[in-house]
Amino acid sequence: MYQHVAELWEQPKENLGPLWKERLIAWRREPVTKRLDRPTRIDRARSLGYKAKNGLFVVRQRVSKGPHRRTWVGGRRSKAMRTIKALRKSYQVIAEERANKVFHNCEVLNSYWVAQDGRYYWYEVLLVDPEHPEIRADKQLGKFTGRGRAYRGMTSAGKKMRGLRWKGKGAEKARPSRRANLRRM
Repeated sequence: MYQHVAELWEQPKENLGPLWKERLIAWRREPVTKRLDRPTRIDRARSLGYKAKNGLFVVRQRVSKGPHRRTWVGGRRSKAMRTIKALRKSYQVIAEERANKVFHNCEVLNSYWVAQDGRYYWYEVLLVDPEHPEIRADKQLGKFTGRGRAYRGMTSAGKKMRGLRWKGKGAEKARPSRRANLRRM
């Protein structure tokens, strides 16, 4: 079953047809962060560790496209000061952080892409409540006792952003972190 769902989501705009358009219209009217009863992409959620149990839930997070702008109050700008910030963060990492900000007693397990249009990206973020008895009893999910996985770049998208998906030649400056490698000299 999951294989067929995965095939549909390879090209969702073509395969889902009018349902895709209806979803986008409805999602644009929803709040930025919305808690869901069940994941939209069950195949992807299950592959990232989702289980239908108490203490684990899904949040759909909307992130607007475009550059990250710095607010400017007024006065003269120096040549070095720009209104557009060049961040190394991906939209997915930003979505995880914002979802974690709303549900601050939970930890981000993982996240995946759901949709995009000309203005927004939508990601579904899997969140775990580490204090829940069912989660504590679970062997796999019980290890999420630390705090701030999303903020420290410990999720899959965070590790990719930090350059930790690669090892060996060409990735010498990624470990222990880019900042630590710069300060080594």
